[in-house]
Amino acid sequence: MTRATLHALLSHWWRNPLQLFTLLAGLALATALWSGVQAVNAEARASYDAAAATLGEGQFDRLVARDGQPIDQATYIALRRAGWLVSPVVQGRLEGVRIIGVEPLTAPGALGAVDVASGAGLEAFFSATLIANAETAARLPGLDIQITPDTAPGTAIGDIAVAQQLLGRTGEIDHLIIAPRQPIGRPDLADVAPQLTRQAAQGGSDIGRLTDSFHLNLTAFGLLSFAVGIFIVHGAIGLAFEQRRPVIRTLRALGLPLGRLMLLIAAELLIFALIAGLIGVALGYLVAALLLPDVAATLRGLYGADVSGTLQLRPVWWLSGLGIALGGTTLAASGALYKLSQMPLLAAAQPRALAMAAGRRAIWQGAGAALLLGLAAILVFTAEGLIGGFTMLAGLLLGAALALPLILGQILAGASRLAKSATAQWFWADTRQQLPGLSLALMALLLAIAANVGVSTMVSSFRLTFVDFLDQRLSSELYVSVEGNDQRAAFIAHATPRVEALLPILSADSTIAGQPTELFGARDHRTYRDNWVFLQSTAQPWQTTFDGATILINEQLARRADLGIGDSVQVQDRAFAIAGVYGDYGNPIGQAVIGEDMFGALYPDIRADRFGVRMDAGAVPDLVADLAADVGIPASQTVNQAGIKAISLQVFERTFTVTTALNVLTLAVAGFAILMSLLTLAAMRVPQLAPAWAVGMTRAQLGRLELLRAVLLATITAMIALPLGLGLAWVLLAVVNVAAFGWELPMFLFPWDYARLGLFALLAAALAALWPARRLARTPPADLLKVFSNER
Repeated sequence: MTRATLHALLSHWWRNPLQLFTLLAGLALATALWSGVQAVNAEARASYDAAAATLGEGQFDRLVARDGQPIDQATYIALRRAGWLVSPVVQGRLEGVRIIGVEPLTAPGALGAVDVASGAGLEAFFSATLIANAETAARLPGLDIQITPDTAPGTAIGDIAVAQQLLGRTGEIDHLIIAPRQPIGRPDLADVAPQLTRQAAQGGSDIGRLTDSFHLNLTAFGLLSFAVGIFIVHGAIGLAFEQRRPVIRTLRALGLPLGRLMLLIAAELLIFALIAGLIGVALGYLVAALLLPDVAATLRGLYGADVSGTLQLRPVWWLSGLGIALGGTTLAASGALYKLSQMPLLAAAQPRALAMAAGRRAIWQGAGAALLLGLAAILVFTAEGLIGGFTMLAGLLLGAALALPLILGQILAGASRLAKSATAQWFWADTRQQLPGLSLALMALLLAIAANVGVSTMVSSFRLTFVDFLDQRLSSELYVSVEGNDQRAAFIAHATPRVEALLPILSADSTIAGQPTELFGARDHRTYRDNWVFLQSTAQPWQTTFDGATILINEQLARRADLGIGDSVQVQDRAFAIAGVYGDYGNPIGQAVIGEDMFGALYPDIRADRFGVRMDAGAVPDLVADLAADVGIPASQTVNQAGIKAISLQVFERTFTVTTALNVLTLAVAGFAILMSLLTLAAMRVPQLAPAWAVGMTRAQLGRLELLRAVLLATITAMIALPLGLGLAWVLLAVVNVAAFGWELPMFLFPWDYARLGLFALLAAALAALWPARRLARTPPADLLKVFSNER
């Protein structure tokens, strides 16, 4: 009997291939978007892990110079002779590749794929100039490179002497790695090398922590896309169950046990889930391959993180794809299986069973919506961190989705009460009856439109703020880099009489209020007073800072260290009062500004190697040519303001390519959900349309009303999605962004963008409804007449 039952169940799909396609395609698309995002995340995290394995990044304490300058080799030798177990490291960039020079015999831990601690791989290490993976080696032609697949992407490792020679930094050391176990009785650091300071290990990769928020955003959009796809699957399974009620009733009447029936239906759906999951994982691989270059460019531009440009088939993401496909199908089918377990033995197949069931679920659905929306409202005042922000987003989006059918039902009921003609009353009543069958597709459309509104608002707000920020911060007409003291002196002597002002860019790495901070020294000039905008400030922040009494900090440092105007901070044992907090968009770490004279007193050995030049913009080309001819500074060491802005904006544009692509895919999946729901319902609509046709309405009129119904429901859904999307944007900008990056973006509204998005959504709904409406309009009269010859 099991074989006969399975044959009877599968015969439904053979008779309804479109419904089978809906089920498989919806689940495959949902799995593809999820597994594609996870593949990108897995590749990036594998790159971070490889980078962290290089020199055990984040695992060992380090010694660095207090003034941020390189350490001389004499200091390293003195420390070794005093008993300190330290190992030197030098690093820099060559042809866009990160070159790391190490002393393998003293380095603790592993260097990428070379475990020097155990002595393994030393022969390979010394037999080649550098060690790198194949992708990185291709960027360094002409060098003898040992190919090691496990080396971090964009990184080449070599002996410190070789690296110093390649980088032109003979005798220089960037930092010293401290071995975990040190000899007892060694002298204090202050006695051997007082110019050095010890930095504690961070317990993991800095890049990994900085990029966590980026990958969390990708995962959130992957889950949203998967949720949209699961709505399709849930709708297909629910409608199939309603259509198979007569078959189920007959099988039960013939003596088939309920448990075996439920087991066979579950097995049938899990087989479909496995097939769709495999298709989805394959599609996800293609999605990830298309998105990975933009993700790599984004991470490199924002965080300086090198990510491999090639995609590997890692078990962590394709197994998660199959797992979520099976889990999503189980979740989508749980409601139908529960109803099956509660169905009386000889329950009849009722055409309005879906609507009746929806009515019984309305109370529970409304309670769930109220609970989730209430949770989101509470988190508005209490949410902290990324988890709290995304919990608020989940409550807001899921609560609104659950509330949508109830809101639409009330709107349709009100319209029905206001209708005067019989046709209008029938239209509104019929629309309300079809709402349960379309509700899941409309929920998917709601989430897709809200996500598009929210993300487009966030991106456009970031664009406006970022462009204004660039105009404020890149106010000099020309930026010049110099190499060495002689070139610096020659440049200053040559440029000073020809320009309005030279603004040296002085910087040093420091620690303020326990936070790693970039400290800058600013020259007293109107450029800063005229262009910088403060979020909070005293009456004259720049004047007191130039006088050496105060300090200016960025929003990131203020939030992370809980600092405000008037608070005091220490820099090199010198106390400064905070005179201003400024916006510093795009910077992941703390930053502070003091006056040039005070900077020189704190860091006397630091000299500026970059300068901002204030001058007439029209004279920039002439100055660049004169610097090349008279001073020996080539054009490659000069960048005009327009060039820097163009580079910065290019990084910005690529930053949101991935989320924009996911939004487009999500909206497309929502349109597909509407199409599949309408096509599936079309066969069930004939009993409702036949009486209307019998009393005088033409088939063409019925088709137009079907099209109008879909567009009308999409319009109402889009109107509800607009405030939901704006709420999503606010959470992203004011909660998630602050938790992820440490700064809050102002929120702007873009009515024309929302109108255009609404038109796209209506167009998607109209195109989705056009085919089913055309099919209904062309229903043969004989099929309509058969309705009256059968018992209904």
